[in-house]
Amino acid sequence: MQQINEFLLELDKHIGGGPWFVYLLLGTGLFFTIYLGFPQIRYFKHAFRIVRGKYDKHDDVGDTSHFQALTTALSGTVGTGNIAGVALAIHLGGPAALFWMLVTAMLGMTTKFVEVTISHKYRDILPDGSISGGPMYYMKKRLNIKTKSGKLIKTGVWLGGFFAFATILSSFGTGSLPQINSISDSLFDTFGINKVITGAVLAVLLGAVIIGGIKRIARVTATLVPAMALIYFLGAMFVIITNYENIIPSFLSIFSDAFTGSAAVGGFLGAGFAFSFNKGVNRGLFSNEAGQGSAPIAHSAAKAHEPVSEGMVAILEPFIDTIIICSLTGMVLLSSGVWSEKFDNQFEDADLRVFSGQLDESSQEDVKSVRSYFKRSNTEFLFSGALMVEEGELEGDVTIIHAQSFAENVKFTNNNVAYTGPVYFKNGEIIRDSTKSVQIWGKSLIHSAPLTTQAFNRSFLGNYGQYIVSIGLLLFAFSTAISWSYYGGRAVTYLFGSRWDIVYRIFYVIAFFFAAFTDTTIVWNFSLITIAIMTVPNLIGILILHKDIKSTIHSYWDDFRDNWPDAKVPRKYR
Repeated sequence: MQQINEFLLELDKHIGGGPWFVYLLLGTGLFFTIYLGFPQIRYFKHAFRIVRGKYDKHDDVGDTSHFQALTTALSGTVGTGNIAGVALAIHLGGPAALFWMLVTAMLGMTTKFVEVTISHKYRDILPDGSISGGPMYYMKKRLNIKTKSGKLIKTGVWLGGFFAFATILSSFGTGSLPQINSISDSLFDTFGINKVITGAVLAVLLGAVIIGGIKRIARVTATLVPAMALIYFLGAMFVIITNYENIIPSFLSIFSDAFTGSAAVGGFLGAGFAFSFNKGVNRGLFSNEAGQGSAPIAHSAAKAHEPVSEGMVAILEPFIDTIIICSLTGMVLLSSGVWSEKFDNQFEDADLRVFSGQLDESSQEDVKSVRSYFKRSNTEFLFSGALMVEEGELEGDVTIIHAQSFAENVKFTNNNVAYTGPVYFKNGEIIRDSTKSVQIWGKSLIHSAPLTTQAFNRSFLGNYGQYIVSIGLLLFAFSTAISWSYYGGRAVTYLFGSRWDIVYRIFYVIAFFFAAFTDTTIVWNFSLITIAIMTVPNLIGILILHKDIKSTIHSYWDDFRDNWPDAKVPRKYR
């Protein structure tokens, strides 16, 4: 299993973690932003009017309202990425990473507009009267190649099938298994609730929601999303107001090092521009899913007589998800100061590295050596061999790095008793064959949800702040699981027909239950790859169809002027 995990991580370095993927993602958003004349700005107010139902018609075809489609798509994007993902981005890249998350969101507003518009245009009405749509449908209908002899090569059919298959995999890797695993871990740590009980209760609730189809999903998410956003917003504001003296310095730090990287602060060792840029963009995609092609599946079910209005509704998603909620989380982390502080915690093997020799945190040369490893996986300083532990104390001329920080007060225990015996390492990583039950404790930086939890404890609520994170994580992650069940179900329908949708949903709920108490590390790493293989064909597809998209937008404004002569129309289309 460890070898599979390492293979997935290595593969992700060349796919989603590669520089080309970042440039493709941002480049597509930038191209359409310029090509369409900054629609995320010019259509912003119009999008709010559409969500309110101002331009609805009684004969619009679809299963959900604009607002329900928006909340369903938001419930899929507003999840662990907003709590844990922002904390991980800042942990790895510093405040500058948050800037690139916001840039990704700004360009992503246009990408969402485009992908939802074209997917809604080519959606299908199934024999039972329900709606099915998503990138696989526009791929099937518009990306086939006709040769000079008139022969049709069904490249779009295969590309759509590839995308649908990746969507099914990602529904488990992104929307189901890691979400319930995060929920059960959080509820166990905060309230001591048994993980099996958490999995059983939430699996029953999940089944009750998703077996009812998109209409029931839309009703639940339309209530759940505003409620969870309000709870999280209030908790975040408590922290920011309590640490009011740090608001301006924290805000400035997001922008001051955006093009140079973040300087070392406290336990944070610093990060160069390329590292901050890459982590910010990747976490931005994980948070708002702009370009991934998932949200168009939810929006395709919306009642609309034409596609562009639903595309405009999608403009609001990255704005709400990343520019508002992720910025709130970022300001909480920065203003509270926890992002650069070390805390007592149990070390995770994945974040643990052992370097040869005694390195000093105050030495620029030693810090540079550690940073070179994380930037280029330079193994020259890593320790391999056996070390002795005596009464919990590690003996040997080595330095322990945990969560990209110099670890302090390191202790080894076995069933809560100080451990004595050998510990083996290879290329700085612990070998667990003979030390499976040994835990490693110490003081270091932390990241992801535990870091956000520490930040929420820095308000006048004190330690009660952690409950807001736990409740927020519960609602965010559960709603993500709901939405992704629909995305996966539509992909199953595309590939195998609607009769297999119910089989998929049952299996989805069963897997959801078992993941509550099973290690999903491999699933998380696998999800990174499935996100990329969903995103790449979708971005290429919308780039190919850029003329179709632009003409569809022009037709929308022509019809809009005829139907709503007194309404406001952007200057370019008057």
